[in-house]
Amino acid sequence: MADATTMTATALQGETLDALVWRVARGRAEMVEKVLLMNYGLSDIGTILPEGHAVILPVVKAESVPVYDIVQLWN
Repeated sequence: MADATTMTATALQGETLDALVWRVARGRAEMVEKVLLMNYGLSDIGTILPEGHAVILPVVKAESVPVYDIVQLWN
């Protein structure tokens, strides 16, 4: 169940857990482990999540998301 520190996302057709985490929360690899701990039995489903499957994710604060400088090859 979602609360103020979590949110729920729905899997798209053919989506893997790491793709869902990236799409919704721009999460890094360590976030996938947290999501697996928050969603008991999720790893039993397999590599591809069923379309429409609800997944609980931790809410990511804006300041905790890394900011990268954009490198332009030509000006």
